[in-house]
Amino acid sequence: MLDPWRLKLLADLAALGTVRAVAQAAHLSPSTVSQQLAVLEREAGARLFERAGRRLRLTEAGRTLARHARTILDQMETARAELAGLDATGRLTIGAFTSAVNTFVVAAIHRLRSTAPGLRVDLRELDPTEGVPALRRGACDVAVTADLFDGTAPVDADVIHTPLTTDRVVLVTAATTSRVADLPDFADALWSAERPGSWTHDLITRAGRRAGFEPDVTALFSSYGPLLAHVEAGLSVTLLPELAVDARYNVTAHRLRDPLERRITAAVRASCATRPAIATAVAALRAAALTPAP
Repeated sequence: MLDPWRLKLLADLAALGTVRAVAQAAHLSPSTVSQQLAVLEREAGARLFERAGRRLRLTEAGRTLARHARTILDQMETARAELAGLDATGRLTIGAFTSAVNTFVVAAIHRLRSTAPGLRVDLRELDPTEGVPALRRGACDVAVTADLFDGTAPVDADVIHTPLTTDRVVLVTAATTSRVADLPDFADALWSAERPGSWTHDLITRAGRRAGFEPDVTALFSSYGPLLAHVEAGLSVTLLPELAVDARYNVTAHRLRDPLERRITAAVRASCATRPAIATAVAALRAAALTPAP
């Protein structure tokens, strides 16, 4: 008998690539993950893994079982959703990026406290690039995420995206009276960004290239606060979604003459999209996102 928990570890290994990443996602030690995967290999009666240096790599049998594991886990999720009945009760986790948390996600959870008192909602802060991967491995039930402004709608056969709102991208500089900017005029500027691989770092790189230059990134941060302080001091400029521009900093958010915007969506696994608790949470997020902040 194959254990569903161990199958999930296998599916996570296929998605994340390393035992260490699986361990971090599952809040386990790498040695525990390795031990459980070894047990799964014995249960399966097939060689699922091979060593590639210090890394554990899936064999063809391992990749095959990982695909089936994802199907099995999705079917179990569907069964749990059906058993949940018609009431929005139980517990779910929303993963959302910082500016969404600050502007409408907390308001949506507050609304759910009164409209669905039997539902406990947990919250996890995730970069937009982390949302769908976290959703797939079961780290959250709803992921508030965003595209990269290029007009390409997310395409995920196993994930359903519900539009929530749009958010204009702005050029942020030290305080000035100007309100509109041409991005090519800042080709020689020093730029600040979040860490490589983050949504905002990808945004700056792709927008700069679209405007004909490679941004010279002089400072990297893990959150918006220090980034905005750096810009406020006149040490750099940056691109941010308008929702992320904190009024506590003396900066100017310039609208771009060649506009950019991102679409913000609520992503859920297709296997449990009709679960009442999840549908209720998505509806609350959409209502809060469409309600102007006071």
